[in-house]
Amino acid sequence: MIERKQYISLLEKWKNKKVIKIVTGIRRCGKSSLLTMFSDKLQQDGVRKEQIQSVNFEDLDNEPLLDYKRLHSHIKERLLPDRMNYLFFDEIQLVGNFQKTIDSLFLLDNVDIYITGSNAYLLSGEIATLLTGRYVEIKLFPFSFSEFIMASGKPQSLEQAYRQYVECGSFPYVTQICNDKEMVREYLSGLYNTIVLKDVVGRKKITDVMMLQSIVRFIADNIGNISVIKRISDTLTSLGRKITSHTVENYISALTDSYIFYQAQRYDTKGKQLLKTGMKLYLADIGLRNVINGTKGGDMGHILENIVFLELARRGGEIYVGKAGEAEIDFVVINGNDKAYYQVALSVRDEATMNRELAPLKSLPDSFPKYLLTMDNDPVALHDGIKQIYVLDWLTERP
Repeated sequence: MIERKQYISLLEKWKNKKVIKIVTGIRRCGKSSLLTMFSDKLQQDGVRKEQIQSVNFEDLDNEPLLDYKRLHSHIKERLLPDRMNYLFFDEIQLVGNFQKTIDSLFLLDNVDIYITGSNAYLLSGEIATLLTGRYVEIKLFPFSFSEFIMASGKPQSLEQAYRQYVECGSFPYVTQICNDKEMVREYLSGLYNTIVLKDVVGRKKITDVMMLQSIVRFIADNIGNISVIKRISDTLTSLGRKITSHTVENYISALTDSYIFYQAQRYDTKGKQLLKTGMKLYLADIGLRNVINGTKGGDMGHILENIVFLELARRGGEIYVGKAGEAEIDFVVINGNDKAYYQVALSVRDEATMNRELAPLKSLPDSFPKYLLTMDNDPVALHDGIKQIYVLDWLTERP
């Protein structure tokens, strides 16, 4: 297993702190493996095996524990009274009323709780209210480009690795089968169907599965484009699939709740406020796009933009689509009082393209960092303080 150092460090930072650690992310992005790695790390650091209880609720052996009262009793009778106890609950959203168990165990002084889930239901409505101020969310994503390179285990150029990354996607398991494109397609297809049927259709009680899949295909085909709910509704209606804007909005909410898509709202860089209309939607894994819409090729600019969005999400901060007058800035990242601006382009070796990409960044009056990320393998350059970087170096954090 590839040690996911960034996430292990986060778990270590919060270890023994009186907060519930909630690891969220799309199915098969590595949540279970992360808990296993952290459990191993605890034991390397001197924690006894008896201090650790781990329950995976997708394991049929644990089916009796899907009853929250039985789960509570099972855990409590195995706690060591004179030691800190580390409790790992994997895919706990499968347990009805799981929050009652977690809430009760949290009252104990000698427990440290870690839970995972593949659906935002974990943090919704009454549950979020119940856990308010008592949890920290750790957002887990499939492999970054750097992790993908490490997992592939074979020497290759950054360009070759990136091509594989786009073709195969970034789920941890695909690195083991990436040389067999048919196996990759079958694996991702099965995973996609599981997410749609279990986490979206099942959770939200959606009856028109074909309409849902039409919306998924539309969004996947338009990653990186401003998505207006009404435009999606009008487009599908014009294709003979009549649907209201309200239904489209509900379906998109269900898809983002299942972490198959992430959304970035628009931010007015001059008015310094969020805009109510328009957003961008990005796939959690670019390999899924090949399953959803087929490997039709092209659109490499939006694919690159999707990959940059996911990398920014891994690095932390709130990510928005920037509006600077009539122009657009691909990403505005806000982290506390700090900001950074990013433009993403396949190539800016054409002077007109370079000027078009730089113009929105140059229009900004502040002095926060501004970056232009491209696939041009050129030395780092500065354009009136805007740093142009070869995006594959940026993705691998090379100087």
